Amino acid sequence: MAKASKAQKGTLIKVLHHVRRYLPFVGLSVLLAAVSVASTLLIPVYTGDAVDLILGPGQVDFAGLFRLMRRMGVVLAAGAAAQWLMNLCNNRITYSVIRDLRREAFEKIQQLPLSYLDGRTTGEVVSRVVADVDQFADGLLMGFTQLFTGVLTIVGTLGFMLRVNWAITLVVVCVTPLSLGVAAFIAKKTYRMFRLQSETRGEQTSLIDEMVAGQKVVQAFGQEEKVLARFDEINGRLEQCSLRAIFFSSITNPATRFVNSLVYAGVCVTGAVCAVQGLVSVGQLSCLLSYANQYTKPFNEISGVVTELQNALACAGRVLELIEAPAQAPDDPDALELAADTVRGSVSLQDVCFRYLPDRPLIEGLNLTVKPGERVAIVGPTGCGKTTIINLLMRFYDPNSGKITVEGVDETRITRKSLRSAYGMVLQDTWLKAGTIRENIAYGAPDATEEQIVAAAKAAHAHGFIQRLPQGYDTLITEDGGNISQGQKQLLCIARVMLRLPPILILDEATSSIDTRTEARIQKAFQQMMEGRTSFIVAHRLSTIRQADVILVMKDGHVIEQGTHDQLLAKGGFYANLYNSQFEDA
Repeated sequence: MAKASKAQKGTLIKVLHHVRRYLPFVGLSVLLAAVSVASTLLIPVYTGDAVDLILGPGQVDFAGLFRLMRRMGVVLAAGAAAQWLMNLCNNRITYSVIRDLRREAFEKIQQLPLSYLDGRTTGEVVSRVVADVDQFADGLLMGFTQLFTGVLTIVGTLGFMLRVNWAITLVVVCVTPLSLGVAAFIAKKTYRMFRLQSETRGEQTSLIDEMVAGQKVVQAFGQEEKVLARFDEINGRLEQCSLRAIFFSSITNPATRFVNSLVYAGVCVTGAVCAVQGLVSVGQLSCLLSYANQYTKPFNEISGVVTELQNALACAGRVLELIEAPAQAPDDPDALELAADTVRGSVSLQDVCFRYLPDRPLIEGLNLTVKPGERVAIVGPTGCGKTTIINLLMRFYDPNSGKITVEGVDETRITRKSLRSAYGMVLQDTWLKAGTIRENIAYGAPDATEEQIVAAAKAAHAHGFIQRLPQGYDTLITEDGGNISQGQKQLLCIARVMLRLPPILILDEATSSIDTRTEARIQKAFQQMMEGRTSFIVAHRLSTIRQADVILVMKDGHVIEQGTHDQLLAKGGFYANLYNSQFEDA
């Protein structure tokens, strides 16, 4: 409980730090709230004066009543205008703060190491940036709208009541701590439950995101019932979390209303006794009763605000955890800018060791020297570390020990942006953004001309199918290319690399989804593209790497064989067995 309270206070301080940027609007909002509250509190005074002007039949001061009515009209108009302007200020503060939070969260996602994103589901991260920020916005807006006016109403009401009668005011003050204690007790209970509710909602969003993306696979394997069962289980837990959170939060309002009724009853009894004894007039008693009602009303509103703020702080805490997650190690201040046109393609790995999990070794003592223009093929069974080498070369991960150099310079001494601009990468897992065909091909070279884009598409043998699309290069494709085939997506990814023609190429099963005839053409295009460029080729179909200058055969994170295709076949070792196994049926 103490840990949760400490976390809640820490989150509140961080939220206030974000709000601090908009202090002028906060100050204006408080000022307008004061005007609105003052106009509300003046009305009972005028009402009490009006009652005292009505003494009985034929004893009514109509001139005085009309004057009071005019004043009341001006005060009500001023209060309404102040309330409207205050709402505008509160909206500006709230949506500016959540805009900043979302921008910071999205910026942090661009800076996070891949290990962070690999360790979490996409839906869980999306839930923090979208759903949790929305929940936080609702609580923050309610807080600004009702908290300022509520506190000012309580303080102002006490001041006006003291002006009328201090004894009756003392009754109100004595009962007030009971209402505050009830609200505080319930608030402590609700924060932890709202936090659990947000986490479970994130888990549900993650499942929905995962299942929508893989719906074809789910249906192909007949797993609909199991997926529904999993969803029902999470949905049930979310229901329980939500019910418990809402149950405790719903107690707040009735509890404070009960206490507030005691306050009102106390004012009624005490005021009646004072009126009988002639200590207050009937008009003053009417005014005090009106103030008692106005005094208790903010407690009901504030109790609701406190409950909503518990939910808002719980959601804000999850967003802030993402924003404050450790970013990837920044580039050294004196890191070198690697100019792509000066890179010849010399790459070296020296005693490289890497493991994703501390207790699971993957790559141990890997040594490799690649000369400019060489074609290096990497083969081996699944899980031997082929793709991991690609991740290390691109510096998506840093080795635990050893070093990787490009042109004789340690990768850690080169800026990531300039290092990655020297590489062109086509992966087995394709990725396309929602947009036109043209935008996707020119993703890495936005300044490319139309002629260059078409030439790259022709080189990748994608021009034909693009022309057959309804709008050609202006055809819109959905997120991740959902409205074109897997092979067509891969052709567009190949065209994207061919447009840039970087000095170092990485081809990780780049033609795995392409038909045999098109693959033969693509291989010829690759041969031309790889001329004079250092190339790393990850392949399972060994027939595609016969022309490689050197083939690395990996097993359990180690290079166990190295040589040309003919040399490795002549050895009759692991590679020969692997190669022959692919053609034994033939």
